[in-house]
Amino acid sequence: MALYLIGDVQGCDSALQHLLDKISFSPSRDTLYLLGDLVNRGPDSAGVLRRLMAYGNAAQCLLGNHDLHLLATAVGARRPSRKDTLGDLLQAPDCDAMLAWLRQQHMAFLLQHQAQSFLMVHAGVLPSWSASQTMALASEFEAVLRGPDLSEFLHQMYGNTPDRWHDNLKGMNRLRMIVNALTRLRFCTADGVMDFEVSDGAHAAPPGHMPWFDVPGRQTADVTVAFGHWSTLGWLGRDDVFALDSGCIWGGHLSALKLGAGAKAHELIQVKCEQAQKPG
Repeated sequence: MALYLIGDVQGCDSALQHLLDKISFSPSRDTLYLLGDLVNRGPDSAGVLRRLMAYGNAAQCLLGNHDLHLLATAVGARRPSRKDTLGDLLQAPDCDAMLAWLRQQHMAFLLQHQAQSFLMVHAGVLPSWSASQTMALASEFEAVLRGPDLSEFLHQMYGNTPDRWHDNLKGMNRLRMIVNALTRLRFCTADGVMDFEVSDGAHAAPPGHMPWFDVPGRQTADVTVAFGHWSTLGWLGRDDVFALDSGCIWGGHLSALKLGAGAKAHELIQVKCEQAQKPG
C-alpha cells in the first residue's frame, strides 16, 4: 500500500493519467491525496472528476479556489472568466453528479503516517492556527459545503475581507476568512494579516509580509504541512513543508510525493504537462 500527495491537476487529465501510470497506481492498493484545484484552466476538467469519482475512497480530495469557483459559477454566483475552461463540464449530462461529488470533498486533512503527522490544505494555514484548530475550522465550512445554505455563501464568497483572524468572527465573515486562508493564502504578516494581491514566488513578498510558512512561531510547526496553489513557488521539500504545485498547467510538471518511512524516504515523482496554457 502506497500513499501519494498530488499537486494541482487543474483539468489536465492526460497528465494525471501519465502520472498514475508512472507510479503504477492501483485503487485497490494505493491511496491518493489530491491537494485541490482539481479543475479549470486545463482541457478536461470533467475527465479529471470522473476519474477521481471512479476511484472511490482511493482518491481523497481537497477543494481549492478553482473548485469553489466552479461551484459558484454553477449556481450563478460568479460569471465565467475568459480564462475558464469549465464549459464542457457545466454542459455535461452528468454535471449534477460531479458537482454533488465535489460538495462531499474536504478542506483539510490530518494524516498520521509512519510516526509523522501531515496536515494537508490547498493554500495555507494562518500562523495562529494549530493543526487541530485548522481541522475544526475546515469542518465548519464543510458543513456549509454539504448543506442547504451553500448557494447563499457562494454569492458572498468573493472578497478580501476580513484579512485578519479573530476567534469571535461570525457568519459570512468567518466563513469567508476560513475559505480565503485555506484556498488563497500565500503571504501574510507576522500577526497573520493576509495579502491577496501578490502571486509571484517567495522572493516577492510585499513589505512587512512573508510566506505564511516562514512566520516565526507558527502553530503548525509541529506537523509537516503539504499544500498546492502556489505555482510560482514550485516544488519545495523541507522537514516542515511540502509545496506540490509545480505549475503543470503553465508548462511545468504534475507532482506526486510518495510518503515513505521517515522524512528522508519520501520520493518525488513528476511528469511534464503537454497541455499547458500560456501565462496571462
